[in-house]
Amino acid sequence: MNADQIAKTLSTLKSLRSPHETVWRDCFDHSYPIRGSGFCTEQISAIEAQMRKARMIDGTTTDAARILSSGIMSGLTPANSLWFGMDVGQESEDERRWLDDSADILWQNIHASNFDAAAFEGLIDVVCAGWFALYIDQDMEKGGFTFDLWPIASVYCSASKAGGKIDTVYREYKLTAEQAVNEFGEENLSEGTRKLAKEKPQEMVSFVHAIYPRTTHMVGAKLAKNMPVASCKVEVEAKRLVSESGYHEMPVVVPRWMMIPDSVYAVGPVFDALPDSRTLNELCRMDLAAGDLAIAGMWIAEDDGVLNPRTVKVGPRKIIVANSVESMKPLQSGSNFQYAETKIQRLQGSIRKILMADQLQAQDGPAMTATEVHVRVNLIRQLLGPVYGRLQTEYLQPMIERCFGIAYRAGVLGTAPESLAGRNFTVRYLSPLARSQKLEEVTAIDTFIQGALIVAQADPTVMDNIDMDEAQRFKGEALGVPGSIIRSSADRDKIRADRAQAQQAAQEQEQQQMMMQQAGDAALKQQEAAA
Repeated sequence: MNADQIAKTLSTLKSLRSPHETVWRDCFDHSYPIRGSGFCTEQISAIEAQMRKARMIDGTTTDAARILSSGIMSGLTPANSLWFGMDVGQESEDERRWLDDSADILWQNIHASNFDAAAFEGLIDVVCAGWFALYIDQDMEKGGFTFDLWPIASVYCSASKAGGKIDTVYREYKLTAEQAVNEFGEENLSEGTRKLAKEKPQEMVSFVHAIYPRTTHMVGAKLAKNMPVASCKVEVEAKRLVSESGYHEMPVVVPRWMMIPDSVYAVGPVFDALPDSRTLNELCRMDLAAGDLAIAGMWIAEDDGVLNPRTVKVGPRKIIVANSVESMKPLQSGSNFQYAETKIQRLQGSIRKILMADQLQAQDGPAMTATEVHVRVNLIRQLLGPVYGRLQTEYLQPMIERCFGIAYRAGVLGTAPESLAGRNFTVRYLSPLARSQKLEEVTAIDTFIQGALIVAQADPTVMDNIDMDEAQRFKGEALGVPGSIIRSSADRDKIRADRAQAQQAAQEQEQQQMMMQQAGDAALKQQEAAA
């Protein structure tokens, strides 16, 4: 596409997104105002964010959103354990070893970068607004990966296929004239920008970065212009194409929480908690006003010619002049603090329930039993399971594919076995949340085996129905046991063969000894008989 087409597409995407922006702004205003930069003003300042934060009388929504974001992150991408692997199906030992090593290298490089910080802020955007945009690329200076979380106020999305994943992303951003010259070269910029770079180098210039799939491309393309995903940067005011490149994979992942019908955009759980959050905020404001009346008091005064109610001020160590002590009396405020407190607690509990904060946060009290832990894990799985499915498809899968492509082309993963050429890999998730979804199957296996053992006391043949080797392998994988401690099928069979051979040799030796002993006993008897 040329610059004019990109500008027209951007205008269309803006008009399609505008009906949803008010909702997202309200969600951010009642949870994380600073994350809503661009929806209220072009770029929110710290002072503006502080003013918006001051309008929030109660911080329950903010706290619950933070707990939910932290819970999702620790369940999806924990930094302290490997949370994914790669499979190609029916792989050999060499293939399995290379895939496991590659997964470990990717995991180390992902968490060695700025991923954890960017991912957490992105999940806050998901919880508040329902989506985020994470740009993934290679760090050209230090090596490894770099993750850039784009402010969603400046990102516009679409899908080239009806009901499909987002594959077209437009991002508006600004550079100083000096930065624009350094990035794109003076010859690629408009005359106005070149003039600004000389006269006012700190003046801001608007650009748009358009990322979209190419209709025609070359497989294994070396030139960026022939790659499957196009990357075009346009100077907005001049409508000038300043850069054209491409990517082998979609560099931006855009996961969503709950889809808005007939739209590529989404809303988050804060949207569901918004009515309670508004009511709670207003109720807390009224409660503070009532508290002010209860502490400072409310008075009624008579204008008797001496006492002027319009100018009199009540306070300690003050003398009020009046004709009578009845000229000024205190009034009861009529505030019902008990009702207000009950209502506030009810609204706070409702918000925390909607945002799953009570279920995800560790409970105070004595240590939980194994049964209580299992019940709690089941609850978390039920609450986050549906969310995890969409995040797995729209967040983790494309992110790992992008990171794998970058690392493989950079030669970090080493030479792959020739047998893997042309085979697509699938991502196998090992995160705590993924494992929790398999705990029911693990429990079912244990229950089934225990029942079979009881029946086997009467009929031992019933154990023929159970493949104990496969059961143990499945349980190990479901529980996240490191693959390095589980022997391969070939090693297992060899150990069993060696054990059987050793047992057979021992039996043969024992039989030989018995035969020799019997022969010796027979010879001894013959000698005794001859004597």
